[in-house]
Amino acid sequence: MSGAPTTQPWCGTLDLVYAQRQGITQPIHNLALAPLKIQRPFHPEGAVCHSVLLHTAGGIVGGDRLTIRARLEPESHALLTTAAASKLYRSNGFEAQQRVHLDVGAGACVEWLPQESIVFDGAVYRQDLRVELAPDAWWFGWELTRLGRSARGERFVQGNWRSHTEVWRQGQPLWIDRQWLPGNPAWLDSPHGLHGRSLVGSFAVVGQPIAPELVAEARALWQGRGEVGVTRLMAGMLCRYRGDSTEEARAWMLRVWDLLRQALIQRPACPPRVWPL
Repeated sequence: MSGAPTTQPWCGTLDLVYAQRQGITQPIHNLALAPLKIQRPFHPEGAVCHSVLLHTAGGIVGGDRLTIRARLEPESHALLTTAAASKLYRSNGFEAQQRVHLDVGAGACVEWLPQESIVFDGAVYRQDLRVELAPDAWWFGWELTRLGRSARGERFVQGNWRSHTEVWRQGQPLWIDRQWLPGNPAWLDSPHGLHGRSLVGSFAVVGQPIAPELVAEARALWQGRGEVGVTRLMAGMLCRYRGDSTEEARAWMLRVWDLLRQALIQRPACPPRVWPL
């Protein structure tokens, strides 16, 4: 399929609230407006609630406005992911937007771990993620973005992709990250852009300072052909990937996720059942 589907833009909303009830996190509020939906909750590791988000339209087109809000009450723990890779179609002349707001209560933890996004050549897309952390709260978050359908030989030579992430605590910024990649061959090949690669990825954990030893361990977990970097943040850690293989990037991020989960919240990684093996 080439270009954007001939459909009207969507204005979808998903509003979620999680709370701990008798030692298990449960969704206590769920308001969805098409094309966004959420599957019934899963608890494969007991207390943690796994939620799978669905986009029933099959892909994001120009003019779409998607809003996702989730609030976690104190001491709750939720993992949010997507049922499949997201497709961002060629623009019909309008920008598509997705806004995510996560409000994390005291002692709570939210993991925002969507599957890969595939940005078609000609797509115009912006995503904004804002996280509000209460004291002693944690946010784990990642994104994997493929620029162009590289399996078909397509490159992202037209369009625009933006990703803005902000994590705050009590009015103070803990981490602000703004990425922008215009569809342009010069940017695709520049060492300051994709450097000839087709996939970029970020994985961040924010909440408290991370020990230098954990940063060194995360670096040592890398085994692959792409390029990676690991950096300490003011209150967390950031991992970057630039390469061509989703499997390679995901395998490394899963290993780092497991390392940090066990060290910071005393839980081993538990991949959601919808993720590819």
